[in-house]
Amino acid sequence: MTPEILLVLAVLLAAIILFVTGKFRNDINAVIIMLTVGILGLVSPLDTISGFGSNAVISIIGVMILGYGIDRTGIMVVIARKIMEVGESSERKITTVISSVLGLVSAFMQDLGSVALFLPAVLRISRKSKIPKSRLIMPMGFAAILGGTLTMVGSSPLILLNDLLEQDALDPFGFFAVTPIGAALLLSGVLYFMLLGRYVLPSKDEAKESQRPQEELIESWNLSGSMHHYRVTEGSRLNGMKREEANLKKGYSLYLLAITEGDDVIYGPWRYTIFSAGEILTLLGSFEDAERFAKDFGLKRHEDQQGLTEKIGEENAGFAEVILKPRSKLIGKTIREIAFRKNYSLEIIILLSENNPIRDDFSDTPLKTGDTIVVYGPWNRIEAIGKDPNFVLLTPVEEKEMKKGKGAVAIGCFAGGILLSFAGLPISVGLLTGAIAMVLLGVIDMDEAYHAVDWKTVFLLAGLIPLGLAMDQTGTAAYIADIIIQVAGQSHPILLMFAIAILTTFFTLFMSNAAATVLLVPLVIFIGSSTGLDPRGLALLVAVCASNSFILPTHQVNAFLMNRGGYRNSDYIKAGGGMTFLFLVVAVGMVYIMFA
Repeated sequence: MTPEILLVLAVLLAAIILFVTGKFRNDINAVIIMLTVGILGLVSPLDTISGFGSNAVISIIGVMILGYGIDRTGIMVVIARKIMEVGESSERKITTVISSVLGLVSAFMQDLGSVALFLPAVLRISRKSKIPKSRLIMPMGFAAILGGTLTMVGSSPLILLNDLLEQDALDPFGFFAVTPIGAALLLSGVLYFMLLGRYVLPSKDEAKESQRPQEELIESWNLSGSMHHYRVTEGSRLNGMKREEANLKKGYSLYLLAITEGDDVIYGPWRYTIFSAGEILTLLGSFEDAERFAKDFGLKRHEDQQGLTEKIGEENAGFAEVILKPRSKLIGKTIREIAFRKNYSLEIIILLSENNPIRDDFSDTPLKTGDTIVVYGPWNRIEAIGKDPNFVLLTPVEEKEMKKGKGAVAIGCFAGGILLSFAGLPISVGLLTGAIAMVLLGVIDMDEAYHAVDWKTVFLLAGLIPLGLAMDQTGTAAYIADIIIQVAGQSHPILLMFAIAILTTFFTLFMSNAAATVLLVPLVIFIGSSTGLDPRGLALLVAVCASNSFILPTHQVNAFLMNRGGYRNSDYIKAGGGMTFLFLVVAVGMVYIMFA
């Protein structure tokens, strides 16, 4: 054992301790590891920072931007609705549907791409179904990784495998040669979460999921009530009446959030707005008050309450807090004088003046410095009032206005990026090309592209890559592999296969799965030739097990999803430990059956 190997083993042990104990954030752990291998001279100065330009890191930046762009078009809203219809708001059914679909998609698309494509839909499903996102996101990620073993193009190790076999004059595998193994793995993963998900997945409290800003705002201001939608009939008393004549606040404790006519929605209608037959009014308040108002004015309750609520709210609009700035030009003026609804297209719900919340009619109350206004309206108008020199916006804008006419363009950019990688370009180049195409074609702007990148994930992946390089360049990986193979080499074939599978799994926790495959495939081919086992079968086992990275969030899919699911390392150890054991048993068993 050389001094360099001893140092790498020490750093590897320290890395395991850092990740398992969770003393620091994962991105900090990764940077500590990166700097340590550089300072110790285990890799060159250039290799120390090479992770930031690696194929994996650039790929994940590109896929984050692509996923964000597709979500902006509203496509994932439709997909989320379809999944909920099939899943019937049952956690087990929804998890099974999502996992099955993701697994099949990942058979023909890079797992990271399929996860980025479906993540926005899963987050929306979580919000609508009230199922904690921590119980949906991890099964989705695991299924995408497992689905990559369904075909020979589903993951990088399997794509590399045939080239490595041909270098040793062995026959390459056909496109679907790995499908029986991959199908068994995907099925076992789906069943694992179906049967044991409630025990191994973190609950909302365990994952420390924070409330969304909208939920916090509704709770802190006690914005009780819900949306109710009523159509103005031909014989309604409202037909031809001005809004201010309807006496909504004083007479019924209701707020008129929007008026819908066809595809057009007017938020925060002005007081002089005249109601017309056929319009649909969206009211905020209690059901009893809304029914009383509808009865008095001859309104008909809209048949699709949920559908219109989704159209008026959730993805398109929400509540926000704004504060009047000192030296604002609006100080001393009333809401009526500044024609707030007309100029800002927002409905005021509450006015807080000198710590006195006013919920009734405050149209003629003079505004003072520091007054807080709670409003409801479309996200683009909320964002606009935040840029107004008279106000300070306190509520983060959760959604951008959907660019519904750009759906085909966004999908084309995504598909184009994936196809470029199949055409021979590095996947990082393909995905980044698709991302910049989205910007050039107007799906998103460059500021949104920067915002879409989760830099914690970038630093986590970039920081771990130098450790993998150190293991390879110093001979540490080959040293560990040689010891394990010597110990298990004379054992029963199935024990030898387990040793190879476990070794591959260990390496992929800290090395790229492609690097682990390149390192181990030549070794197991030699072992197969020496022991009489089919070397192609052992090589296939390595390529399959290079995807078995569930215990720690170091796989690019798990790293991508960790922050979005609110997970800790212990969550992956708990759920990933069982998945890893199951993966090893199924993978080794299937390879033994097929090649022994």
